[in-house]
Amino acid sequence: MGKRNYTCGLDAAIDVMGGKWKGLILFWLDDGPLRFGELRRTVTGISERMLILQLRELEAGGLVHREVHQQVPPKVEYSLTEFGHSLITALTPLGQWGEDHMERLENRP
Repeated sequence: MGKRNYTCGLDAAIDVMGGKWKGLILFWLDDGPLRFGELRRTVTGISERMLILQLRELEAGGLVHREVHQQVPPKVEYSLTEFGHSLITALTPLGQWGEDHMERLENRP
């Protein structure tokens, strides 16, 4: 990735989050490490292909750590990095706002 120029902090944060799935993946990883299959079942509606792409981007961005355990069959776990935890801390108030206004948002025209 090349150097990026942002107009403000929100611009930078939205660039890191990019879309619906990354925030949900980060949200579920906040509870602790999960295997790919666990994430696939937990993040409702995401395709396997999209989950792979999103996890790769989150790992490349330094938000998620991928650990391969050498066993048979191989076990791969995903967890938040310290950088990822800092983003979750920032997103928590936004998630609370969504919870507080979910009914209104679901019923808007």
